[in-house]
Amino acid sequence: MRDQFSRWSKSSGIAIAFLLLVIASALVEPSSLGRAALAAFWPFVGVLMVVGVGQQLIIQQRGIDLSAPGFISLSAIIVSHMPNGNNSLLIPSIFLAFGVAIVAGFVNGFMVTRVGIMPIVQTLGMNAVLYGINVAICHGTPTQTTTHLFNFMNDHVFGLQMPFVLGVIVIVAVELVMKKTIVGRRFEASGASERAGLAAGLRTNRYRYMAYVGSAMLYTLAGVMLAGIIQQPDVFQGDTYLLLSVAAVVLGGTALLGGAGSPVATAFGAAFLIQLQGFVLATGATAAVQDIVQAVALAIGISVYGLRSSGGLSKFFKRPRTTRGHNPSLVSNPVSTGSST
Repeated sequence: MRDQFSRWSKSSGIAIAFLLLVIASALVEPSSLGRAALAAFWPFVGVLMVVGVGQQLIIQQRGIDLSAPGFISLSAIIVSHMPNGNNSLLIPSIFLAFGVAIVAGFVNGFMVTRVGIMPIVQTLGMNAVLYGINVAICHGTPTQTTTHLFNFMNDHVFGLQMPFVLGVIVIVAVELVMKKTIVGRRFEASGASERAGLAAGLRTNRYRYMAYVGSAMLYTLAGVMLAGIIQQPDVFQGDTYLLLSVAAVVLGGTALLGGAGSPVATAFGAAFLIQLQGFVLATGATAAVQDIVQAVALAIGISVYGLRSSGGLSKFFKRPRTTRGHNPSLVSNPVSTGSST
């Protein structure tokens, strides 16, 4: 029970922060919560939810994925450039995008687990490769996506926009697998400590492969969603999601050193960041100010995580403990207890 409460308290902070942000937005900039603002921003909450969970899988396995922008941009270009407006080619292009993602994700996993390249170095190189393929396909010229994809992503389910619904479905599915299945628990255990996982008989490399392939597929789904939302994606469509995805995971309380994580908390982190963007934009701030605010939010999240993991907060508020029946004078002046002779 205590472990469950501790796990809940680590991830509940971002939910409280999001609620406070909504209240502040309603009081200071009500337009950021208007129907037009929600219609414009909340489809991107669904996209960031998907990207954030993909990034979380890698962070849980003690890495950071810098190839997320490449996967997102390439998949968006494939599903828009290959059909070239032909709805009959949409499904084959989506299958092709996911096929490329599976191969590239497997390569990332192989190079990290078998060759021993650091995750941040390997994913940075993969990001460059994906962008190279991206430019080779479209030659830097964006293409309008198909009407079927555009209509699907702009549809509503019970009044909720389709990208947001897809994001929620992904969050619920990953949360259930992570917390309610043996595979999910072993995934978290192998990420917390590779040595302990090997001692327990876990095949840790298998779970790292799962993380890299799974994250690549989630990034690809996000790219397909983006292609339908904005209708004409550019070559570097995924660039903005690198910092945002890491920030969403960190704000959600996932340990940067791997182990347990909460997709639901990451989803709240994504909602917090997008709403923060809308709030800052409603104040008339420039794009540079928005980037600064995002960086500050990430820095605060990392600082809070560092204090929490090192026990800094508890040490600051902790009272000195004394042993029952202990007399400090006996320690400070032990000679006084004896005979003066």
